[in-house]
Amino acid sequence: MQLKTKSRLKFTIASLLIVIFAYILSNGLIIGDYQIKSLGSITKLGLDLKGGVYIEEEIKGENISKDTIDRTKELIELRVNALGVNESVVTVTQQNRIRIEIPGVYDAENALKQIGKTGKLTFRGPNNDIVITGEDIKDASVGVNQQTNQPVVQLKLNESGTKKFAEATAKYQGKVISIYMDEELVSAPVVKSVITTGEAIIEGSKDIEEAKRLAGIIKSGALPVELVPATVKTIGPSLGADAIPTSKKAAVIGITLVMLFMAIYYRIPGIIADLALAVYIMLTMLIFTTALKATLTLPGIAGLLLSVGMAVDANVLIFERIKEELKLGKSLRSAVDAGFNRALPSILDSNITTIIAGLVLMWLGAGQVKGFALTLVTGVVCSLFTAVTVTKFLLKNFVNSNWIENKKMYGA
Repeated sequence: MQLKTKSRLKFTIASLLIVIFAYILSNGLIIGDYQIKSLGSITKLGLDLKGGVYIEEEIKGENISKDTIDRTKELIELRVNALGVNESVVTVTQQNRIRIEIPGVYDAENALKQIGKTGKLTFRGPNNDIVITGEDIKDASVGVNQQTNQPVVQLKLNESGTKKFAEATAKYQGKVISIYMDEELVSAPVVKSVITTGEAIIEGSKDIEEAKRLAGIIKSGALPVELVPATVKTIGPSLGADAIPTSKKAAVIGITLVMLFMAIYYRIPGIIADLALAVYIMLTMLIFTTALKATLTLPGIAGLLLSVGMAVDANVLIFERIKEELKLGKSLRSAVDAGFNRALPSILDSNITTIIAGLVLMWLGAGQVKGFALTLVTGVVCSLFTAVTVTKFLLKNFVNSNWIENKKMYGA
C-alpha cells in the first residue's frame, strides 16, 4: 500500500474516532445492559457549586503528632461518608484545623454530631454478633507478610480480647469476621486459623497506605483528640445554580472562539489543532473525573478554561515554526518535521515552568487554590501530550496524504 493511501486511512480513522469518542463522552451511550455515562453525569461538584455544609474543627491540645492528626482525619472521613456523600472533602490545614466540606447536606447540626461523636469499633461475626470491641485491642501496626511480600495489619489484643478472639476464630474458621467503625464497614477479613496467642494479622490491603489507614482506625476507635467547631457555615445551592450554566456558556464561547481563531489564522494546521484540542478536553476531563476522582469547584473551572487557552499555545509555536520553514522554500514534509523539532525546546520550557508553579500552589495552597492548581497542572500535562503526539500524528498523515498541497493553506 502506498504512503499516500496509508496516510489517508490513518487520518480518516483517527478523525472519526475523535468525533465518536467526543459524542459518547458528551452524551453517554447505552448498548443493551451496558451503559457508558457522560462526563457531565459523573463529575463531582464542590461546595461552591452544589451548596452544603462547611465546617472547620479545631484540634485542642499541644504537641499533637502528625500520626494522630492523620488518624483523626481518617475517622472523620469515615463519618462524613456515612452521611451518604461522595463529594465530601476533608483536609488538614496548617493551623491544626481540619476543614470539612459536605456538598448536598444542609443540616449543619446533624453533620457536627456525626463528625464529633465518640465512635465505636467492633469486630462482628457472620451473624452480626459482636466478637470484640475497640476496648479489647492493645495495638495495631503495619507489617509485611514475608511469604507474599504484601502489606498486612498486625493486631495485638489484651487479655480479655485474646480469650474472646480465640473463641470466635474457632467458631468462625473459614468465615468472615467484619470490622466496623460505628456502622461503617472498613474491612472483612476471612479467618484462616484459630488464633489463641492474642496476635493476628489482617490481610487484603492493596498497598501500604490502605494498611496504614486500617491500622489507624483500629488503633483509635474513638477520636484520638478533642475537636472544637471553629467555623460552621451552610451554603445554599443558589450560587451553583447560577455558576454552572454561566460556566458552561463561558466554556462553549471560549473554546469556540479559540477553535475559530486557529482555523482562520492557521488554516489546515489550525483545523487539525482543533481536533487535537477536542482530544485534549476529553483526556483532561477523563483524568480529572475518573483517575483523580477530583471535585470540580469554581476555581477548578477557571483553571480548566485557562488551560484550554494554553493548550493551543504549543500548537501556535509549532505552526509559526512551520510557516518560517515554508517561507525558506522547504517542502511541506520537511517544514512540518522541522517545525515540530525546533519548537519542542520552547514548548517544554514554557510548560515545565507552568507545571512547577502549579505544583508549588498545590503544595503550599489550601482549599480552592489547590483545586485551581490541580486542574491547571492536569491541563498543562495533557496539552503537552496532545501537542507533541496527536497534532503531530494528524498533521504528518494529512500532509503525506497529498489531499491539499498548496502551501498557502499551511500558512506560507
